[in-house]
Amino acid sequence: MSNRDRNMGTDYDLPGKLIAVEGLDGSGKSTQIYLLKRWLELEGYKIFFTEWNSSTVVKEATKKGKKRQLLTPTTFSLIHCTDFADRYERKILPLLTAGYIVLADRYIYTAFARDAVRGCDRAWIRKLYSYARLPDVTFFFDVPLKTALSRILDGRTSLKYHEAGMDMGLSADPYESFRLFQGKIDKEYRRMVSEFKFIKIDASAPPDVQQAKVREIIESKIDLPRYRWHESRYPDRS
Repeated sequence: MSNRDRNMGTDYDLPGKLIAVEGLDGSGKSTQIYLLKRWLELEGYKIFFTEWNSSTVVKEATKKGKKRQLLTPTTFSLIHCTDFADRYERKILPLLTAGYIVLADRYIYTAFARDAVRGCDRAWIRKLYSYARLPDVTFFFDVPLKTALSRILDGRTSLKYHEAGMDMGLSADPYESFRLFQGKIDKEYRRMVSEFKFIKIDASAPPDVQQAKVREIIESKIDLPRYRWHESRYPDRS
């Protein structure tokens, strides 16, 4: 049994391909997956995009829980898992089955990192998401913690309570709490690099250099022409 099978148990074949990006806040991953999305769309490929914590099913419950500061680490974890399960069942899996390339701005690894930092058991977190298919390609945007922090904090006048990790009691100062929180998340991500075969991208490089590398890797790992819309769907673009 492979490491992938042992960890998640969902390595079955589907027509589509799943590409995920992970990294610290401020790593630039969202910019890079947006650039990848636009490139693939302009090239005529079947693309679907999804992002973390975007389901409407638990949006109000999450908002109320955060506002009243009622979320325990376990509750926080279960709410995010519910959000992901809704998107996975209604969007991600159907689109993969239909032969799309699904682009995910954060995937289950975000939960693995954040929930573990908040004190949840790593094995328990992985079991929560054991139904989820592992990505065909996972990019980890590797950036020095100091750089990521400066990108987020420079010019910011405030940080949200949970964004800063204030619920963890790391520091009474939101900015110091955020630094400590992100440092712990960074360590969790680095624990997963070899376990889940993340492909590292130097997020300190210029954005165009990063994007060129991302595209090169995608072209080497995915038979892109298989995912192109039928030419009849497109008028003559000459």
